[in-house]
Amino acid sequence: MSRHYDLIAIVGGSGGLSVAERAARYGARTAVVERGRLGGTCVNVGCVPKKVMWFGASIAHMLHDAAGYGFDIGEHGFDWTKLKSARDNYVNGINDWYHTYLSDSDIAELTGEARFVDGHTIEVAGKQYTADHIVIAPGGAPLVPDTEGAEYGITSDGFFELEQLPCRVAVVGSGYIAVELAGMLNALGSDVTMLLRREHLLRTFDATLRETLTQEMLGDGIDILARSKVKRVIREEDGSLCIESENGQRLEGFDELIWAIGRYPLTANLNLKACGVQTNEHGYIVTDKFQQTNVEGIYAIGDVTGRAQLTPVAIAAGRRLSDRLFGGMKDRHLTYENIPTVVFSHPPIGTVGLTESIARELHGESVKIYQTRFTAMYNVLTERKQKTAMKLVTVGAQEKVVGCHVIGPGADEMLQGFAVAIRMGATKKDLDDTVAIHPTSAEELVTMK
Repeated sequence: MSRHYDLIAIVGGSGGLSVAERAARYGARTAVVERGRLGGTCVNVGCVPKKVMWFGASIAHMLHDAAGYGFDIGEHGFDWTKLKSARDNYVNGINDWYHTYLSDSDIAELTGEARFVDGHTIEVAGKQYTADHIVIAPGGAPLVPDTEGAEYGITSDGFFELEQLPCRVAVVGSGYIAVELAGMLNALGSDVTMLLRREHLLRTFDATLRETLTQEMLGDGIDILARSKVKRVIREEDGSLCIESENGQRLEGFDELIWAIGRYPLTANLNLKACGVQTNEHGYIVTDKFQQTNVEGIYAIGDVTGRAQLTPVAIAAGRRLSDRLFGGMKDRHLTYENIPTVVFSHPPIGTVGLTESIARELHGESVKIYQTRFTAMYNVLTERKQKTAMKLVTVGAQEKVVGCHVIGPGADEMLQGFAVAIRMGATKKDLDDTVAIHPTSAEELVTMK
């Protein structure tokens, strides 16, 4: 005999937890299916532990900068094991908290892997459960290429399992994860080489951001090799790794190789054929603007949809879905436009809206650009002269701001408010009419000429 719920979320990551929690607030009988640790990628092997490591890397930079401010700190060493232990304890605490939170919220935990039986029924650990609404939110996992010797490398998941700081590491990839891991490892003391399949880092980002970041990473000592698609990985007799590229390069002496080449949706074990949910050619679940799949009563949110694969997006989509299903908000849905995002590189990037190139494709000569480049006040006394670059993309006679792109110290924190302004339709004049906060880097965004 099956147990019936108003809503079941598959699985207990950011999206699944958010949709279940919001539904429970409305009084719905809800359950979350999870076979592993609650919190999903973000909490366990993504945003949360990554940010801890980024803080550690940032402190390493600050220790180096301290001499410029009169401090003679010296070399006291860095204990990777201590940082990892503290980070893991913090994450474990979040895991424990989730169990308590679900219980207090009257949300059932179904432990195991979910498989569809039909459009309203799933099976978990040999038991069947039915629901009026089933939300698919299993997230994704890191890709490993079909390359000879690929098994000698690790993914971002493996990065968080490292018991010691690698002396020499190769990072294969050019996106968020590649850039972030390369920057963190470099700051903490690793010799880092990046291998890019194509020409640029962060190809979909505004050119100002990717070009500035490339120069800063090169200045920090990271070796960036463009058009270096890996052909083969060899484990040498001494345990080190050798990488051969299709362009004929042979790179030797690596302790670790990290694959950061993208992610794939975790749909393979869901038995979607049983319920008839459609996926696209890449395995992502197709939904409409209401997160509805082609099957009535089945929805998908988060990375499994292939749209804006960011934790806050999954959370926002999940909450809006429950608002619609149980809160009486019949047209409630997430608009996938002007979504702000941050890359925790060194220096960090904050960006929202259209890039200059996309804006010109869409709006032609009505586009006007405002930009600036400077050394932040923090760096005037430091040996490292880290650059800050900013760009505003405007359109039309009213100069509506359709893009804001920032790289430099504090970019991650300053972007949120400007994202609100852009979403509300701010113009360049609105920014100009805002009194600047001085002395800050952010004031440049409201004083740019």
